[in-house]
Amino acid sequence: MGTIWSTYFTVSILPRKSDTMKMKTCVMSLATIVILLLIPSDVSAGLKEGDCEVCITVLKRFMDTAVPKEDASKPAKIEAAFKDFCEDLKLKENRFCYYLGGTKDAATGILGEMSKPLSWGMPVEKVCEKLKKMDKQVCELRYDKQIDLKNVNLKKLKVRDLKKILNDWDETCDGCIEKGDYIKRIEDLKPKYVKDEL
Repeated sequence: MGTIWSTYFTVSILPRKSDTMKMKTCVMSLATIVILLLIPSDVSAGLKEGDCEVCITVLKRFMDTAVPKEDASKPAKIEAAFKDFCEDLKLKENRFCYYLGGTKDAATGILGEMSKPLSWGMPVEKVCEKLKKMDKQVCELRYDKQIDLKNVNLKKLKVRDLKKILNDWDETCDGCIEKGDYIKRIEDLKPKYVKDEL
């Protein structure tokens, strides 16, 4: 009796041919998934439309106007020129310089990550993509969009955009709580700031 049970048990735990094929397929699928997970997710990502607009604009202007051709392959010269270039920049462009370490008050700097690839002739879009991986703030900077106040539907704007319009006019909205309050204030001030062209 013991021999019959041991034979049955041995036969029942051995994988059948179809089970072996299923296991091989499962292992191959699992290996494929693991390999795909190991590939960095941003390899094919690149930059999307509108990404890094300040970075790209500043670096293009910098390379076109501030770096002499004889210095374009020297990282140290590029860094020195960039610091000089940053001195006159304002707002978002100055903030970009700050993030890279191009301003006097910058606490840290990644200027080498910008200057070396530029000295190799890498396109500025690729340099900005590389900088984004090191410090995502570099590519979060965007220029403020100008609002066409003659044709814009104020109801479709966000409250922060309405506040920006008033701020640009150096006006306040005392007692404004709701979106409608800001819209009314802008409509009241429009004749003063938005002139109809003749």
